[in-house]
Amino acid sequence: MKKRQLGHSDLHVSEISLGCMSLGTDKEQAKSIIDRALDAGINYLDTADLYDFGKNEQIVGEAIRNRREDLIIGSKVGNRFTPGEEGWTWDPSKEHIKAGIKDSLKRLGTDYIDLYQLHGGTIDDPIDETIEAFEDLKQEGLIREYGISSIRPNVIREFVKKSNIVSVMSQYNALDRRPEENVLDLLHEQNISVLARGPLAKGMLSSKGVQVARKKADSGFLSYSQEDVVEIAEKWKDYAQGDKTPTALALQYVLKHPAVGSAVFGASSIEQVEDNLSYLDAPALTDEAFAELQSMTRAIQYDKHR
Repeated sequence: MKKRQLGHSDLHVSEISLGCMSLGTDKEQAKSIIDRALDAGINYLDTADLYDFGKNEQIVGEAIRNRREDLIIGSKVGNRFTPGEEGWTWDPSKEHIKAGIKDSLKRLGTDYIDLYQLHGGTIDDPIDETIEAFEDLKQEGLIREYGISSIRPNVIREFVKKSNIVSVMSQYNALDRRPEENVLDLLHEQNISVLARGPLAKGMLSSKGVQVARKKADSGFLSYSQEDVVEIAEKWKDYAQGDKTPTALALQYVLKHPAVGSAVFGASSIEQVEDNLSYLDAPALTDEAFAELQSMTRAIQYDKHR
């Protein structure tokens, strides 16, 4: 498994990595998924305190016991919740972030988190206070690096300008090309890596993409109609015939831009992990092929006011 440097940090993450949100709460099933990913060479696991209200961090922590030194663990903070109760509220305050790290460390069963990320954010947040909290945690040795998880260009630009983030987690796939508008180039210029979540567009660009599109895109996807999505999924599958799977093609698409550090896929079964691991056997994606894939879809503009 090839690795890429995460921004200007000394963290090197596998080109494809496991987003743990979809693991579920069956500990044995989740452990089998994580074990298969790690055995294949994946070294980055991404979780968050909000996933299953802390249960996900606990499951990940138990699954990686005795393997911690070989892995890079990412988690997120910013949503205040009470275990056992429904709902949460947004809280990017220094007080909450410094309390959140303690809870996450306890659930993960570790002394530090490699990459701690703000789980959202708005332009009206106390951004300077938020940054100060992350910098304090880094000085205290509780985190190695920090980043943000956001799709908002204005928020991303503020953190680029004011902080020492090494990464931005953002949705990016061939159906959702909004990061190509200006965020990818900006982050590459600033030596900040993108962790591309949702690289398979909710499975619509996976090896079962056509079936998924017919089932999940009944209300469309972003500005695409269901008919659009099904047509693209069919073309995507046809294009991939021969030397690579549609899933491998989707992962290669997002990894083509030099700003992307890793394509973070989700999996709720071993079968889905195996499908994503087909990436390892796929021949390289040429510039010509990348351009042809772009022609299948269309760029979707960001909301300029976000």
